Amino acid sequence: MAQPKAASAAAQLSLAASACIAGAEAAAMVGREGAPAMVAAAAAAAMVVIGHRGKGMNALGSADPRLREVKENSLRSFHAAARVAGVSYVEFDVQTGASTIVQLNLNQMVTKDGYPVIFHDDFIFTEQDGEICGRRVTDLRLDEFLSYGPQKDQSKAGKPLFRKLNDGRVLRWDVQSDDALCTLQEALDGVDRRVGFNVELKFDDDVVVFEHAKERPIFFSSFQPDAARIMRKLQDRYPVYFLTKGGTQVFADERRNSLEAAVKLCVAGSLRGIVSEARAVLRQPSAIGRIKEAGLSLLTYGQLNNVPKAVYLQQLMGVDGVIVDLVAEIAAAVSEFAAAAAAAVPVPERDSSSSYMDGGGDVGLLEMTSPAARTTASFSRREDVSFLLRLTPELVQ
Repeated sequence: MAQPKAASAAAQLSLAASACIAGAEAAAMVGREGAPAMVAAAAAAAMVVIGHRGKGMNALGSADPRLREVKENSLRSFHAAARVAGVSYVEFDVQTGASTIVQLNLNQMVTKDGYPVIFHDDFIFTEQDGEICGRRVTDLRLDEFLSYGPQKDQSKAGKPLFRKLNDGRVLRWDVQSDDALCTLQEALDGVDRRVGFNVELKFDDDVVVFEHAKERPIFFSSFQPDAARIMRKLQDRYPVYFLTKGGTQVFADERRNSLEAAVKLCVAGSLRGIVSEARAVLRQPSAIGRIKEAGLSLLTYGQLNNVPKAVYLQQLMGVDGVIVDLVAEIAAAVSEFAAAAAAAVPVPERDSSSSYMDGGGDVGLLEMTSPAARTTASFSRREDVSFLLRLTPELVQ
């Protein structure tokens, strides 16, 4: 059953890619004024780069040291992302239900005594008497939560911090640059206010955002359709986005199962836009036009967004922003896209010696770029789109 689906996705992606290539080449020949609207729009506005959990999530099972550079969802990670040229927001999860734009991606939860804290996983793990034990974050008081990992008071020793991976392994949470766990208020008060926050809502609304955000750009997002609509009804100060897997995973709630359903939800609920899994957008490029016709903004997330070539194609297709882990690399690549579009000339080829399958497992996409490619961001329209087309069978899995 997968082959017809792959063929259909390949056909759609091929048509979209061909249109993007033709438009880009037309722009190079006759300038922006004569280029198709999709390419002209890409040239006119730089893509927004959003740091996932700060300067990128920690993939403890990966062989790529960039994915263990700095502790995710920490003040140090947010500051590091804010220092990267071209980064507008950070993203994080807040289980109280607010979303901030740094474009940093933050993960927020609420402790048992009501304090919003920034942490992605539902459970936090440590080692006690030789045994690994875990507790639900929402069952901890704030002081208990902050007792895990490095301490702000360096004279104190925190509990060793471990993480449970999707494959069931529990690993010590070791990173090159560690930092203490933090609260939402600390992030709002301490991170450069020019950086926006994208706060993913998980439960009820979060008054901390309204009290401490001040002039910081912020937007909310949620995978829960009703939570997103309620947040929009409760306030109109900050934009609200609907998070969707776009059909890459099936849920009982049909509103979560397609980009078309996401458009209907956003229009009915007066939401600002959609944050989709990148694979869903690349499977169905025609959906981008319908999203834009509805007056909605489109952001994407997922491992493909750590591949500069995949981000490049998304920009040509009209995607407004990407949530990424390899913040510096993708921000540099996006800057080059914008510079090339502004100059309306072809850009040089980049080293693409590494393979999609290198690295294996969940982190294969994060390890696609060769060492040479990590320090330069040059792109060839035809070769890079051809590269993406070769990924189509994997995209539709």
